[in-house]
Amino acid sequence: MDAAGRPETDPGAGRRTEVGLDERGIRILAFEARAWRDPARKADAIRDELGMPAARYYRLLGDLVDDPAALRHDPMLVKRLQRQRDARAAARAERAIPAPAAFETGRNRPRQDP
Repeated sequence: MDAAGRPETDPGAGRRTEVGLDERGIRILAFEARAWRDPARKADAIRDELGMPAARYYRLLGDLVDDPAALRHDPMLVKRLQRQRDARAAARAERAIPAPAAFETGRNRPRQDP
């Protein structure tokens, strides 16, 4: 059963290797290590080679990035993925609309002449 209580469809999902990763995790990391120029081709390959939708693949990959066993298995790849994730989060934070707290406290309020 997976985390949502659904039965696992991947037969290698439960068996762990010596580094603590299951076979599915190893296959996902090996797949992600390949260079992809076209996201559409990568999505097709995810479906064809791994037998799962791209959304599930990226959810599992996100979990692997935080898994210490994945870091032991392929430290360079996992560190690169962590840096990419952190850079995307920082870029999103910069684009975020600032909170209106500065206006609520009276700062940056237009000056009113009597």
